[in-house]
Parts: sequence; structure tokens; C-alpha cells
Amino acid sequence: MIRTSLHRVFFPVILIGTLGILGVQSATVPEPGDLRAAGKVDFPISCAPAAQPEFVRGVALLHSFFYEEARRVFTSVAEQDPKCAMAQWGIAMTWWHPIWTPPTPDEMSAGKAAIKKAMAMDAGTDRERGFITALNVYYNTPEGSTAGAVGQSCHGPVGPRDRVIAYEKAMRQLRDNYPDDFEVQTFDAFAVLAVGYATPSDTSLSKQLEAAAILEKLWKQNANHPGVVHYLIHCYDYPALAQRGLAAAQSYNSIAPWVPHALHMPSHIFTRLGMWDKSIAANRASAEASRAYAAMRHRVATETEELHALDYMAYSYLQEAQDTEAKKIVDFAARVRKTNPELEFSAAYALAAIPTRYAFERNDWTAAAGLAVPNLPHWSSFPFMEALIEYGHALGRAHTGDLDGARKAIARMRELRDATKDPKFDYFKSHLDLQMQAASAWMAASEGKKNEAIQMLHAAADAEDILGKHPVSPGAFVPIREQLGSLLLELGQPKDAQREFQAALKIYPGRFRGLYGAARAAEQSGDKENARRYYAKLAAQTAKSGGSRDELNHVREFLSAQAKAADAKDVASSRE
Repeated sequence: MIRTSLHRVFFPVILIGTLGILGVQSATVPEPGDLRAAGKVDFPISCAPAAQPEFVRGVALLHSFFYEEARRVFTSVAEQDPKCAMAQWGIAMTWWHPIWTPPTPDEMSAGKAAIKKAMAMDAGTDRERGFITALNVYYNTPEGSTAGAVGQSCHGPVGPRDRVIAYEKAMRQLRDNYPDDFEVQTFDAFAVLAVGYATPSDTSLSKQLEAAAILEKLWKQNANHPGVVHYLIHCYDYPALAQRGLAAAQSYNSIAPWVPHALHMPSHIFTRLGMWDKSIAANRASAEASRAYAAMRHRVATETEELHALDYMAYSYLQEAQDTEAKKIVDFAARVRKTNPELEFSAAYALAAIPTRYAFERNDWTAAAGLAVPNLPHWSSFPFMEALIEYGHALGRAHTGDLDGARKAIARMRELRDATKDPKFDYFKSHLDLQMQAASAWMAASEGKKNEAIQMLHAAADAEDILGKHPVSPGAFVPIREQLGSLLLELGQPKDAQREFQAALKIYPGRFRGLYGAARAAEQSGDKENARRYYAKLAAQTAKSGGSRDELNHVREFLSAQAKAADAKDVASSRE
């Protein structure tokens, strides 16, 4: 499909990921690193016709958060047509990652430079000037301009949230001017979603739902648009909404079949729903695509996107008790010495999370107590990441009776929390407070202060449920409500424990520790039917585990005893 007019030519980025299914020669199916298949986008601009196919491809990659490659494409457009203001807009868009974290100082400078160039050029159409002006509002919102009108800013007179809100307002005006423009509507919906992510205290998820309503209508018009499907997944990446995102999750990977983030994103929904096999497959594909892209760019550093995928992948393996496969990822992470980008918090998070999860999920408290801090050049830039390792030390030592060691670990966590000054990491600081509270509760339990420990875990669990998980993470390190259930089981309160495990499973369905805890609690309280139901689900979920955990022996013994009892009952009934 090609549209032409006096000053514009439209070249869509065509979806080709499904050509193999249609019987086309395999050579047309994208190979690893082939970025031509990035979805179907219609974004006509007034720049040189020869540059427009690349511009459209850049927008498609931008919608899938492939910021580095999109920047490369937009830079190429600018070289082909130095007067193309929208090329500079595209470059500026790649330096801001709306629902990740705000730009670093260097990223902010680069984004401002690009949007300044765009503002100085003749954009060609009012629509293009609208896109450019809206982004300029984000990069150049003056201090104090929105804090009073919108509410308390994240920090000081103007914070990251203020800029996001100002951008959303500007995009709303553009949307009102172009109510039938697909890309205007898509970027506006993304701006609404960004405000939702910048307002974590809004537990009603009003902005996420507002964005989803726009995107659902757009999806009916273009089922293969990478941004619409991608942003829908983010809108629904919450326990209460995850089921709504399943259709988008199941389609996204075919829209951009070799874009690493597009391959990974479906696992956000799969993880929310406890669909571990699908999450593993999605993240394996994402990691492979990341490695292929690195090879194409002749890089030896480990891609951040690969580490992000491997964290989700290890988490999913652990829920299936495929500990051998998870350990391969742990060993790989331990060998990482350089990442790309070098200074990227999601890479640091993965390198801290992968070994810590491996110890926690297997109740290996001795290993948790002795976790090593990864040796990376920029580790000190993310002190809250080292604190995740110290959380492992604190819980591990509290569970193994080393209370002095646990106190030191908690003290170190506090130092690292206080050393985290950048407001864009406030989520992690808040979570660290809850993790310190959980570790302190286990210390109290070890000291015989049972009621105090229960109360501390109750309060921390309630707060963690409200805080939710960060998009960088597949889930909390042993959800505190699960920890509360475990403590109640240890204290001989199985009915209370069952209630806590069931509540945890509503937020984190299919977690191994949640299912096993709920089953044990039901068994100990005499609720054989629910015990059988949870054990049966766990047995099915861990069919590939190879019996790697002691808990699985009990699962098999319980189900075997239940089966024998049922057979005996049938025999007795037949004799009557």
C-alpha cells in the first residue's frame, strides 16, 4: 500500500513475521537481527520522499522501545534530509523512555539538543509542529510550572512527573486538533499511560484504564500496530487487569519478531497469569534476539535487554522447579563483566536479582547469606541494587541464626537506601524499607518475639501489596505476604497461614512457594480438598523439574496417598 500526495509519500513498515506460515519461501522470514519486520505504521510526514520509509521504520522501532536502533534510523533520515524536522523529533524521542525512568543528565542534554534543532526548522505541517512542540514542552518545562496546579511534584519545584504531565497536556491538544489521526491518537494514549506510571500512588489505575480505552479502539483499526499492542500490555500489567492483556500478549511477538523488547513484553502478562512455559519461551526468544543484535553491531558486552529477559526467564524456571535451567542463568550472570549500555539500572537490577531469587525461591538460606556483590565498574552508581544482595544476606542470616550478621546486613541496606539520591529510584527506596522491615521481623521471630514478628510482616505485606511491582521486575523477592504465611505455618497457625497464601496467590498466581504454602496450610488445617487441589496444580506445573526439590517428594506422597484412599473407597463401594 502506497499513498502519495503533493509533499508526502507513505511507506508502511509491513508485518512479515507470519510469511512462513503462509507458505512463502523461508528466505523472506526474518532472521535474528533482521529488523525490517517491526509492525505496520502509517506516519506520513513532509520530508524528502526517499527518507520516509526509514522514518516510518524508526517510528515502528520507537513504539517497541528499541531506542538505540530507532535513534540510528532517525539519524540516517536526518542525514538523507538535513531539513527534516521530524527526524530530530524522532532522535529526541529516543532519549526519553516514558515508562522506564527519566533521562539521565546526559540523555536529557542529548534530547534537548535534538528538540532544539527540530524547533528551529520548518516542520512543514501544523501536525508535525504539534508533535515537536509537545516534546519540547517535556524537555523544557520550566521549574515550578506544574507543581502547584497538578499537585506535589516528585522532588523540588519540578520533577519527572511534572514534565510527563505537561507533555500529556500538550499531546491532548494535538489529539483534539487531529481526532482521526492514528499516530496522534497512539502517542497521546502513550502520554496518558506515562502519567499513570508516574503516579504509582493511584491504585485505581485511572490513567492506565483511560489509555487502554483509547488503544482498544485503535487496535480494531490496525491489529498489527506495534505501539498499540505494546502499550496495551503495559496498561494491563497489573494483577486485576492482566487477563485483559492476554490477547495483546499473544500477538505482539509476531508483529515485531526480532525486536528484543517486543519478544519479551508478552511475558509481563504471562508472568502475571502464572503462564510459565510461555514466559520462558518469550524470554528465550528475546535473549536470542538481543545476542543477535549485539553480534550484528560487533559488540562483546552483554545487552541490557538480554539480562532483563534472563531475569524473567530464571524467575519462570524457578516457579516450575526447573532449578538446573535457572542455575545456568545464574552462572551466566556471574560471568558478566560489561553491559551495554554500561550505565543502565535494569542490567544492574537483573544481575542482583537473578542470584538472589535463585537462593530465595529454593529456601537456600545459607546461599542467600553468602551472596557475592557483582564486580562491575558502574555498580556504585546504583546503590539500591547492592541493597538487594544485602536483603539476601539479611534474610539468609536471620533464617540461619546469624542475628548479628543479619543486623549488619540491614544496617548496610539502610546506608544504601540513604545513598540513593535520584528521585527516579524512589520506588526502590520504598521497597527497601519494606524489605528491611521483613528481615527485621524474621530476626524478631528468631528472638522469640512471635507476635511482634507477625505484626511487622502484616504491615509490610499490606504496604507491598499496594506498592506493587516495578516493570523491571517479574515480581517481588519472595512476596512478604508469602513470608507471613510461612511464619504462621511455623507457629502452628495453618488456617491463618492459608488465608495469607491465598491472598498472595491472587496477586502472584502460580508461584511455587505460594502454591506449596497454601497446600501445606490446607493440609495441616484438615482441608484435604484444597490441599489436593493445590498439590495437583503444583505437580502439573513442575512436570519438567526432574524432582529437584524436597517439597516435591511431599507433593507426590500426598497425591499418592489420596489416590490410594480413593481407590480403596471405590473398592469398598463396589462390594456393598
